[in-house]
Amino acid sequence: MSTMAQHTTRRGEPRYYFISDLHIGGDEQLQNVEFKDELLAFLRELEATDENAELIVNGDAFGLWEFTELEGLEKFDALVERYPDLFEQFRATGEQIPITFIPGNHDYELACYAEYVDRLAEYNITLEQEVVITRHVGDRTIWIEHGQQRDPNNKSPDFGNPYANPPGYFVNRHITSRAGKLSARGKFNWLKDIQSVTPMTQIPEWMISKYFYREMSPFLRYASLPFLLLFNVSVLYLVAFLLSLFGIWSEPLSIVDSFIRFIGFAGVLLDIVLVVNTVVIVILVVLSIPLFFVVRDIRKTLQRFGLVQEGDPQDVTDAYTDGARRVFEEHPQVAVFIYGHTHRASLTEVDDRAVVNTGTWLKRLHRKSVMFGILPLVFYSSFRLNYFVVAADGDAVSIEYHRIEKENPKDLTLLETVLTRKPKLEGAIPDRTVVGSNWVGVRTDFEAPPSQQSPTEDVGE
Repeated sequence: MSTMAQHTTRRGEPRYYFISDLHIGGDEQLQNVEFKDELLAFLRELEATDENAELIVNGDAFGLWEFTELEGLEKFDALVERYPDLFEQFRATGEQIPITFIPGNHDYELACYAEYVDRLAEYNITLEQEVVITRHVGDRTIWIEHGQQRDPNNKSPDFGNPYANPPGYFVNRHITSRAGKLSARGKFNWLKDIQSVTPMTQIPEWMISKYFYREMSPFLRYASLPFLLLFNVSVLYLVAFLLSLFGIWSEPLSIVDSFIRFIGFAGVLLDIVLVVNTVVIVILVVLSIPLFFVVRDIRKTLQRFGLVQEGDPQDVTDAYTDGARRVFEEHPQVAVFIYGHTHRASLTEVDDRAVVNTGTWLKRLHRKSVMFGILPLVFYSSFRLNYFVVAADGDAVSIEYHRIEKENPKDLTLLETVLTRKPKLEGAIPDRTVVGSNWVGVRTDFEAPPSQQSPTEDVGE
């Protein structure tokens, strides 16, 4: 971990540090916090700072939804028991600088019980049971939220009501937590990483991938490999066969037949693979027509229940940016809109303002298609431990971006490595961005959002 940058800011000027989506805690295998050493080091550096700093964790500090055998404050007791060094470091850091938490969706219970305020205060953590909080930097304002109230799948219909749970609650309680209990039974303890799969609609693809490359019998995997690798070639073979059959063009099929005879016994094996694949392709084509209508109808049904969302990750990011634009229009003095939830760290400039996603400290998964054939997708793992610092910069606002280095997991099989190219990870974020320097005639008075009120926009993944 690199040493925190030295600053010349005077003690009296506040500097706000932001992290989110730690998801600490959960059933069995979900207890493992892969970044705990880095988090402790980060908190120690804040403890030693002489700045006028505040650490704000804008949601999902804990994975309370992922506890299924504990209720209420028993979950908090379990957290303290399992991570005593972390809570003691919170206490030590909180003696030097303020630490503030707001609830996310995974630790939504923090918004529901007043007792959590007192329990966290024992470790010098201030819990604000609000959807949105604000901070001032000079004459500007920072708008801070987790972002779940803009996501229909995770929006609490009555924020602060412990019984008003969205669909995401049931998914995490019955799927994610169950995965934590079962993960150790697998060959490579991979199922616990389900909490890193975003959006949830990618879970089926991810599970198929892990089954094929990790859990499937090696005999079955490598017996099916030639058929899967040559599937695309088999499509071309079928086209050549049909062209010859209907007397349109016989030369391609003749070339293939000659090549098969030329390579001898290997050609016999190749011919078997092509013929079997051709039969499979014909069957799939016949079945695809009724299956298309069935799958489309199932998808529409899931969309009506809010369990499947259209759009790719970029659409989700754009939707939050649009939500931020509306905040900027309604509150012109807001210079920075900060959210988390989607696990994708980013900084977007909008009309001399900034939209910041604080990302996650969990493992990130990146889908990658194989270079040939129709084998399952490969999911590359990486860490992007980061934090943002927002402070006044004269009449403007500066946003610093910091990375905490952590080696990426080496959890791919040899087959996955051979079949794919390493994906391009998330785009770079500038080390320092300044906004608000061109403002003219902007009203600086600010009325905070009503307590316990949700944003009006519904956007999300």
